[in-house]
Amino acid sequence: MRRTLRGSLVMLSATLTASVLLTACGGGSSDSSGSSADPAPKPGEKIELNYWSWAPDMDKTVDVWNKSHPDIHVTVNKQDGGDPAVAKLLTAIKAGSGAPDVMQAEYQALPTMVAAGALADIKADLPSDTQGHFADGVWNAVTLGTDAVYAVPQDSGPLMFYYRDDVFKKDGIKVPTTWDEYAAAAKTIHEKNPKQFLGTFSSNDPGWFAGLTQQNGASWWGVDGQSWSVNIDSAESQKVASFWGNLVEQGVIDNTPMYTPGWNKALNNGTQVGWVSAVWAPGVLASNAPDTKGKWKAAPLPQWDASAPATGNWGGSSTAVTSQSKHKAAAAEFAAWLNTSADGVKALATISNVYPADTKNSAAALSQPPAFFANQPDFYTVAAQVAGTAKSFTYGPDTNVAYSAYNDAFAKAAQSKKASAFTDALKTMQTTTLDDLKSSGYAAK
Repeated sequence: MRRTLRGSLVMLSATLTASVLLTACGGGSSDSSGSSADPAPKPGEKIELNYWSWAPDMDKTVDVWNKSHPDIHVTVNKQDGGDPAVAKLLTAIKAGSGAPDVMQAEYQALPTMVAAGALADIKADLPSDTQGHFADGVWNAVTLGTDAVYAVPQDSGPLMFYYRDDVFKKDGIKVPTTWDEYAAAAKTIHEKNPKQFLGTFSSNDPGWFAGLTQQNGASWWGVDGQSWSVNIDSAESQKVASFWGNLVEQGVIDNTPMYTPGWNKALNNGTQVGWVSAVWAPGVLASNAPDTKGKWKAAPLPQWDASAPATGNWGGSSTAVTSQSKHKAAAAEFAAWLNTSADGVKALATISNVYPADTKNSAAALSQPPAFFANQPDFYTVAAQVAGTAKSFTYGPDTNVAYSAYNDAFAKAAQSKKASAFTDALKTMQTTTLDDLKSSGYAAK
């Protein structure tokens, strides 16, 4: 749910050539691909690891590890998160000192960090069953579609459909299982009450839109041979843009950006009666729409192909080991425990209040629904079902550039209320992103 700005990330990473990333994608270099370079601790010596994280109460979550692993002590260093933390890490990597051993990193930031030589390939130091704990789409985000493993998935944001159950019952509407049914429900709701909308198109949330295209099989970047490919203006993305553009042009959904005062008010007063959002939405609803507690329910995202359920992600982060760590094997052991063990996943869910990306232990850790959804005991059962269907999506080293282009191009499209402007906005994003890669020194096509 964090919106990112270009900041200094591309500026820092652009000083390196694209071959850094492409070489790493081939399996890693000798100083970042395993425990062979780790100095052996002296007898009785405790290994000390420094972990940069912004997740709530992560120090308390890590205490669970420290109590059960006396030989490897982890200290949490609280960060602002997002771009500031990544920029700080890249500065430390460039300086050759000051980087942590372990780093919480959003999925979209991983390509930039790998391109800067900031992350280690930890594949050799992870348990052999690590990949089996995660949906393929989430795992792809930490491998960049290669044989290397640059992080362990920590939390994910599978997209779901939230709706006002009381309004659906009053209007006699079935919960939509396809996007065609969603469009029909949106039309019915708005016709019955012109002040009500089933949803909004948000021109200031590129991560949201990226997740929607991911559900339809889009992947905006890829490593193609010795260069990056940019596929933002794909047929899969065009279909999604056209769908939402048509709804806005017809006037059956709103075009108010999310997280604005007007949108917040609409959630609470009942004029916004649906929200395509991620698994973390209950927290937002509890804060922004307290008067509607007990009136919402969650369902899987409407489908393009009902016979092949799929979703995309909006947000999420991983646990990475930095290339400057002197204890990569120990750091990888901690990253695996935090995100795949029963104790680690339970601590993440119950102490740090994140939705674990792990698909094997999360159900046991999330036995009770969010307080705002106490009327839906199976909330996390639905969430787990949805999370396992996430499709793959590859981010690029200039994700922030693409996201900034989205904000500009789709703001104009949403304001125009013309469906054709939505598909034109994708073309603008494609050109802007590709040109940026080339001008920053990357081989791209």
